[in-house]
Amino acid sequence: MAVRIDNVRLIDPAASHDAVTSVILENGRMMIGGSGVAAAEVIDGNGLWLTPAFVDLCARLREPGARVHGGAVSETRAARAGGFLHLVVPPDTQPVLDSGALVTQLRERSEEAGFATVYPVGALTRGLEGKALSNMNRLHHAGCVAVGNARAPFANVETALRCLEYAATLGLTVFFSPEEPSLARGCAHDGFTAARLGLPGIPETAETIALATQLLLVEQTGVKAHFGQLSCKGSVELIRIAREKGIPVTADVAMHHLHLTDAAIDGFNSFAHVRPPLRSEADRDALREGVSSGVIDAICSDHQPLDASAKLAPFPATEPGMSTLETVLPLGLQLVRDGVLTESRLIASLTHRPADVLGLEKNTGWLLIDPSVQWTVGADTLLSTGKNTPWFGLVMQGKVVRVFD
Repeated sequence: MAVRIDNVRLIDPAASHDAVTSVILENGRMMIGGSGVAAAEVIDGNGLWLTPAFVDLCARLREPGARVHGGAVSETRAARAGGFLHLVVPPDTQPVLDSGALVTQLRERSEEAGFATVYPVGALTRGLEGKALSNMNRLHHAGCVAVGNARAPFANVETALRCLEYAATLGLTVFFSPEEPSLARGCAHDGFTAARLGLPGIPETAETIALATQLLLVEQTGVKAHFGQLSCKGSVELIRIAREKGIPVTADVAMHHLHLTDAAIDGFNSFAHVRPPLRSEADRDALREGVSSGVIDAICSDHQPLDASAKLAPFPATEPGMSTLETVLPLGLQLVRDGVLTESRLIASLTHRPADVLGLEKNTGWLLIDPSVQWTVGADTLLSTGKNTPWFGLVMQGKVVRVFD
């Protein structure tokens, strides 16, 4: 049934629209205007925002498999609460998404839950072992929107090249999470805090060396490529150079890398243990500038729900990851209040720009947002089964109050 929202601030960057207006929503479609038009429900949108639904380029649901730490139902429900109606799931599930049957299983379980649409990324190599090419054609027909090897290494550069050549012939986008394994054996950023705590470090070059190699292969093969969860200044510079050369690449950054630095791990805080690690203040500032300037296309959640036991071991033995789907919006609004991003750039980075990476239709679903409401991050407010967040117990500002799809 039609819903009319009056006096709402409509922010739709894809249409270059940002104004207070009345809108009519019906069956997930939006029409500007209609003030005074009869509707089944009328909402006073004074002080509220209406935006397209969010698109997340990296979220782990802990499906398929044993559903340890989560599952399709709980995590897509959390995604919906956070405004994400479209979720990209990387291939490093258990078992790995390297068969059409597993891809179909993941999509069916998510559809049954009914909270959000899931877009699987198929494994680039069988079992993510980096040795033999997967059956990318079958994965594509099963519903994979892209292929990738997550953070699993390739046996050698030649294997990576053959994978990209095959993906290019199929017109598939390749998702990269750049990391050179020989330099990534630590658990924290290779900086002052890790040295003081006696933790083995991961230098920025673990990311930039892999990224540089992958960019050269992308340039050689012409494959469409997306680089996810960038963490350092050097990576932003490499993506900028690649774009200036006309290489077909896009990139994203996780919201927590736009807020936190490696100082957050002080006291062996395992809730700040993530991969790639939180880096220096200079790296964080470069990532912020990358989003603001458009060099980095999208902001993702990099959601990784974990149960309590996963964070109770000594820091190096804890599992990396944060539960983040429900805190992306308020953290983004904090960047707006701090003058880091404009409202339009924030919403674009969560909506049409990640949709463009996937080739999705724009504006499929709408969100009514209260940017001023305050709420406390806690076990009773997070719908995700993962409560592993460094913001636990903190008051946040901004929340999705209604979803239209």
